Amino acid sequence: MNDAARVKAAMRQAAESWGHHFANAGLLVEALTHASAQDGRAGVAVNERLEFLGDRVLGLIVAKHLFAAYPAEGENGLAPRLNGVVNRLACARAAKRAGLGPTLWLSPAEERSGGREKEAILADACEAVIAALYLDGGMPAAEAFVLRFFAEELRESEAPRQDPKTALQEWAAARRHGPVAYRVLERTGPDHAPCFVVEASAPPAAVARGTGPSKREAERAAARALLRDAGVDV
Repeated sequence: MNDAARVKAAMRQAAESWGHHFANAGLLVEALTHASAQDGRAGVAVNERLEFLGDRVLGLIVAKHLFAAYPAEGENGLAPRLNGVVNRLACARAAKRAGLGPTLWLSPAEERSGGREKEAILADACEAVIAALYLDGGMPAAEAFVLRFFAEELRESEAPRQDPKTALQEWAAARRHGPVAYRVLERTGPDHAPCFVVEASAPPAAVARGTGPSKREAERAAARALLRDAGVDV
């Protein structure tokens, strides 16, 4: 698909699936352009700046929603609900629901390596699209996108479960496993949007990995994965 066809496809996707007609098509193109698309070319606007803004817009929208939904709950109750919705995995899932993958601009090498399905690329594009919607149509356009494509995460936030790290610690102690340990395997991404890969282990239980925008969130994801591998739902 050439660039002109991809612009048309992206505009059609925005109008038909997201319910927004972009006045500034350039914003949408920028939001869907991964850094790899520069591929040595000067003047190609990529989505990193929009991603930065979109992360904050997403956080505000979700915080506003939770604030209204739980009037009797304090910060300690609202914060874990927010963290369950505003994270890299949730953004990647929302991107897939919104159909962002096929409309991304990637380098040929990134496309061959499966970039359209990579969690980090999809999550970044999702945040960038939220920023583009905000800049083009204001908060209502961005909020409509978030409430629609993050609906599953928002529903799950209604009944937050026990912190997975605490649950793993209790599960391991009850079975006389060794102490739970976490190890950072990888840190990628820019300083404003890092991605951590963490391994959790509780010998002799099998190890599991998790990813997140912070070391703490990656540890929680790894703990959750290990528990799920053991048949424990958290």
